[in-house]
Amino acid sequence: RQWQADITESDHARFCGLALNGGQKIRLIVVFLVHSCITFDRSVPAAQLSGRGPTVKITPLHGCSTRRNGRIGTGRRMTALRKKNEARLLQSVRRFALSLPMKIALYAPLKSPDHPVPSGDRLMARQLLHALRLAGHAVDVVSQLRAYCASPEVPPEQEMVASAERQRIAAAWQRDGMPDLWFCYHPYYKAPDRLGPLLCREFDIPYVTAESSYSDRRNIGGWAQSQALVRDGVKQAAVNICLTERDRRGLQNAVPDARLARLAPFIDAAPFLSTEPRPEAGHLVTVAMMRPGDKLASYAALAAALSHLLDEDWRLSLVGDGPERAAVEAAFSKIPADRLRWLGELKPEEISAVLSSACLYVWPGHGEAYGLAYLEAQAAGLPV
Repeated sequence: RQWQADITESDHARFCGLALNGGQKIRLIVVFLVHSCITFDRSVPAAQLSGRGPTVKITPLHGCSTRRNGRIGTGRRMTALRKKNEARLLQSVRRFALSLPMKIALYAPLKSPDHPVPSGDRLMARQLLHALRLAGHAVDVVSQLRAYCASPEVPPEQEMVASAERQRIAAAWQRDGMPDLWFCYHPYYKAPDRLGPLLCREFDIPYVTAESSYSDRRNIGGWAQSQALVRDGVKQAAVNICLTERDRRGLQNAVPDARLARLAPFIDAAPFLSTEPRPEAGHLVTVAMMRPGDKLASYAALAAALSHLLDEDWRLSLVGDGPERAAVEAAFSKIPADRLRWLGELKPEEISAVLSSACLYVWPGHGEAYGLAYLEAQAAGLPV
């Protein structure tokens, strides 16, 4: 006969949340239904599923048990059959869970995907957001709160502001429904996630990080407390997605039992692949924002290197702008002006056109985590 049960969750996507944060429930189903398979009733349109979950029909498998002299069969044959049916059940649950979209709350404490100032960090956040949406998930940028602190003197107001933001988000979830997953991009010592771990514990939803990093060298002043938050978040996370091997090793050393996974840095290569390369001899190009710190140091190193090559035939196109524009221009003051083309900030399609006309991409990359600009240059067919 058939058993039928409704999963009472707020919407059709909730079952995936159950599969993610209710592992014990799934295992319990397996224990009691090792002789059954699960099918899911998709006859009801998704629009009509508001207020209840999908219908789960549990149908006993034909031949799942044998009787001898009126008794249910046991022994090695029965054990093998039970294991086979249990595997089929798990496969059915897993396949269905993965086929459902999730409602994901995305947060980037360093720089929101909506931040007005371009950077590699903003670009990666946007690409993760786009990738999750391409996979069919409903992704919401849950907060614009920037937790960045450039010095170890972390002001106490940061936690007060974060507390108010947590209350705002909690009230919104209680009113409109909570997500299935919190996805935090790039928590680290200068910008820890002061929102997600606490909210995830309060609402019992999974916590996931991408490009989280930890270094004992940064345990200075208020940064030590920030790193403690990062470490606790890594330990709590269902998975920590590492974009570099260096980050993976750092997290493993800080939290040996952390759940880690690797994902190679990526870009949307379409704008660069669609432009046919027409390299011009001697045309060098670099693309970077003109900010203090590592970016300015990289520009200074590039200028110093090129100043030793003035007997060679080359010219450089510089794509980028920012608050250190004057300092960057000063660094290149020893190089004849007719060798330099200052293009300022450009749109992605304009950058693609510039890259397609160059023969070499040059950039020292001081302090770069991985450098998306390198991937863009390679996608445009440039040696780096």
